[in-house]
Amino acid sequence: MMNRIDELFKKKRNKVLNVYCTAGYPQLNSTIEIMQALQENGADLIELGIPYSDPLADGPVIQASSTKALANGMTIKKLFEQLKDLRQMISIPVILMGNMNPVMQYGFEKFCKDAAAVGIDGLILPDLPEYEFEVEYGAIIKRQGLDFIFLVTPETSENRIKKLDQLSSGFLYAVSSSSTTGKDKNMEGVKPFLQKLKTLNLVNPILVGFGIKDKRSFETACEIADGAIIGSAYIQALENASDVKAATKSFLSSILG
Repeated sequence: MMNRIDELFKKKRNKVLNVYCTAGYPQLNSTIEIMQALQENGADLIELGIPYSDPLADGPVIQASSTKALANGMTIKKLFEQLKDLRQMISIPVILMGNMNPVMQYGFEKFCKDAAAVGIDGLILPDLPEYEFEVEYGAIIKRQGLDFIFLVTPETSENRIKKLDQLSSGFLYAVSSSSTTGKDKNMEGVKPFLQKLKTLNLVNPILVGFGIKDKRSFETACEIADGAIIGSAYIQALENASDVKAATKSFLSSILG
């Protein structure tokens, strides 16, 4: 059966917009309100970040949002409680993005089961190694009907890109450079990497992340890739917003308008 992510890419093979937000930020109970605002204003896919005190690839903006969310009291248990009626309000695909440490503390199989139960479509766990995915965790993820998205960078070898593409489902996350989120990137300079990915005839659609912050960088990424992921720039737009719905509408219209 085709899932929500497959359906999205079947209907829309260009300019797919995935927006990252941190669960429990800016307020503990902001999560669903923000997700609804993203859906209403043009996001095609939501990447919901699980806050963690020692993240792998997050830059200062997303780290700060995680720190605030943790101080607000956000936990994986609390997040699943907030998401229990998710599919009564949100119809677009939703992916959970996080680190293995809190997931393992929660219980990996329980995490996948609870994620599937509330209607999550896929997972991004950047520090889950390929080998462990193949021998243990991938089967658990698949059993719950969840997609799993691997990340590739300009430094990833062609053989490894092909392997990670085979292991991934949903889409492949193309990191624009080997650095943290939120860094300024010259998206024109990322084009050779994206062209290389296109020549490999990969199975999955490609979404580009890290450094997508405005209409120009989004459209440049979409000239070659199937879409792009915006995170830090959106978190910054929410930082001092008194009205998250209005801030979301204004931000997305600046990207898509």
